[in-house]
Amino acid sequence: MFYMKVRCKFRCHYKETFCKDTPNEYTLVRMSPVYSGSEENKQFFSATPSGDITFNTVNRDAADQIEQGKEYYIDIIPAE
Repeated sequence: MFYMKVRCKFRCHYKETFCKDTPNEYTLVRMSPVYSGSEENKQFFSATPSGDITFNTVNRDAADQIEQGKEYYIDIIPAE
């Protein structure tokens, strides 16, 4: 089956680490679709005007790569 590439562009608007420096440490990340700031963002907004992504990660290296206020591409690919 052929799958069309689906790409979204989201901005991290919230990031907080809980239970820092303990075995239970985790980071909460919340993202929303972009809506302004560039022509590309306006194009993404026209296709994805609302939504949210929220997740927790216990992987500190992964959490360190995500910055509050920064924009990220989200690719949607089927898991086989």
